Amino acid sequence: MAEIVESGGGKGDGGKVRGKKMSTRVDMTPMVDLGFLLITFFMLATTMSKPTSMTLNVPDKTEEQVKTEPLKASKVLTLFLGKNDDVFYLDGIAADDPKAEESMKTTRFGPDLRSVIFESAKRINAANEKDDKGYGAFVVVIKPLVVSTYKNMVDVLDEMAITKSKKYALVDELTDSEKKLLGDKVKP
Repeated sequence: MAEIVESGGGKGDGGKVRGKKMSTRVDMTPMVDLGFLLITFFMLATTMSKPTSMTLNVPDKTEEQVKTEPLKASKVLTLFLGKNDDVFYLDGIAADDPKAEESMKTTRFGPDLRSVIFESAKRINAANEKDDKGYGAFVVVIKPLVVSTYKNMVDVLDEMAITKSKKYALVDELTDSEKKLLGDKVKP
């Protein structure tokens, strides 16, 4: 509350009559109380952001080996993660094919890689039937090179989630034909 304090005034020793001096004093206690109430309310009402993690589906561990047929190169998009955020890819062709060197292309992460995945999936799924689970024949094989970064791996897994690619494999070893095809792109 505000309060007015009166002081001075009246007749002094000098014989002159002076006016009373008024000063105001504002009590800040209610405003401080309100401030603390607001701080407490907002602390309790807000939600703290929780760290999020990426879901990665992995096959179940089984003791018995399930027989699978080898992948046909015509159904596979192979992504090689290189340095400086480069992605080298082979679309529907094997690394040991004589045409592989001229067929290997380079792209970047983001919309460029996304369009490559969409185009390849559209082409492969249109030419092949769906499997017994209803998935298309399109498979992405991701091969990070020793010169790639962890960020590149996270980015390509994000692209798999964005493009809703259900079948993809992470492979950490290169075949001899892939090493020969990539040449100096593998070296740090």
